[in-house]
Amino acid sequence: MNIENTQECFVQLWLRLERTRRLLWGQYKRFCIRRVLKVWFGNEADDDFIWKVCFRCEQEGWNELPPPSLYPRKHRELLRAIVSVKLGISFYKVDLKALDAAYSIAFPKSTPINVSHLSRKPNQNPVRVT
Repeated sequence: MNIENTQECFVQLWLRLERTRRLLWGQYKRFCIRRVLKVWFGNEADDDFIWKVCFRCEQEGWNELPPPSLYPRKHRELLRAIVSVKLGISFYKVDLKALDAAYSIAFPKSTPINVSHLSRKPNQNPVRVT
């Protein structure tokens, strides 16, 4: 599995996350971070790797995850942590705009993730009340 910090890769990760959820559901297994990492990375997902991902996304490895199309926030942080651990980059260097845009592409009928909705346009001046 080739992981990059690009929108195309993030679309594939969102879709793979949904496929993994369905696979685990069909096998009557828990859809949690540990299982996702074991399915995706096999033997590479040792306890140290799982701990790093869980620590960065601030979630516990055995907790059941909701479907990504309905509750994307936890999955967004999970994918962000996976990319940062695999690439060896800071958690904050993961391209969030590309990750959020990829969610809208992967799940077009879902509500988009508008995390960076507070950004202002370049020519917009703040209004001062005196």
